[in-house]
Amino acid sequence: MKIKVINKSKHALPQYQTALSAGLDLRADLEKPEILLPLERKLIGTGLYLALPGGYEAQVRPRSGLAYKNGVTVLNSPGTIDADYRGEVKVLLINHSQDPFTIFDGDRIAQLVVARHEQITWQESLELDETERGAGGYGSTGK
Repeated sequence: MKIKVINKSKHALPQYQTALSAGLDLRADLEKPEILLPLERKLIGTGLYLALPGGYEAQVRPRSGLAYKNGVTVLNSPGTIDADYRGEVKVLLINHSQDPFTIFDGDRIAQLVVARHEQITWQESLELDETERGAGGYGSTGK
């Protein structure tokens, strides 16, 4: 699938890191380094602008290494970019660690996954089909 993109950053377009990767790495597009203090959140620009086709969304997801090694993750995960959005792709990062974390221009800060989706139409009802699980949730299926 081809996606129209405007790249106003100083960096190459996002790439898949391996042949079977689902996500493309997004890079920070910064004029100067940003320090993310413990429990602080910041919106970090990527310099990318997308035009997704109808029926698709782009999901902004954390990078596992950044979360594991530094406690830095995407706060609204996954963040959804709708097909009709034309603004800059930005990443809402939060620092869950006890140490300040510096984000430098060009750092890989998140992943972007493009996925097909459906829109629904509600069908109001007075009852739902019975299932074995029923209303059990939040740990009801065991460890």
